[in-house]
Amino acid sequence: MLMPFHLAFHVDDLDAARGFYGGVLGCAEGRSTDTWVDFDVFGHQISLHRGVPFTTARTGKVGDHMVPMPHFGLVLDLAQFQTLAARLEGAGVEFVIPPELRFAGQPGAQWTMFFCDPAGNPIEVKAYLDPSQVFAV
Repeated sequence: MLMPFHLAFHVDDLDAARGFYGGVLGCAEGRSTDTWVDFDVFGHQISLHRGVPFTTARTGKVGDHMVPMPHFGLVLDLAQFQTLAARLEGAGVEFVIPPELRFAGQPGAQWTMFFCDPAGNPIEVKAYLDPSQVFAV
């Protein structure tokens, strides 16, 4: 069994972050203070601290896309991916890269999507057609 990871980063508005991570993504809120809040993001601990978000740029070339760097992401199963994509679309979230299948017919074929939280932090979510190929070369 894999253990959850912990990732902490800045957001500029904790209330907007709560609305996005808790409301739009549907993640359970954990501990908090007046300067930070934790969320259970699909079994992983994300700590959002009030501050200046990191600078990002579309410098990561993946397939035909330039993806925002740095970014963090999740690997979900296909049903979870589809449910989350529909939830994001229903909430009117603007996609950096809308849900699409990439690397079809190759090792590591995957559905992927990129979007940003209200602070501009980029998030990638993937679902592998064959989960055993997450690290395939």
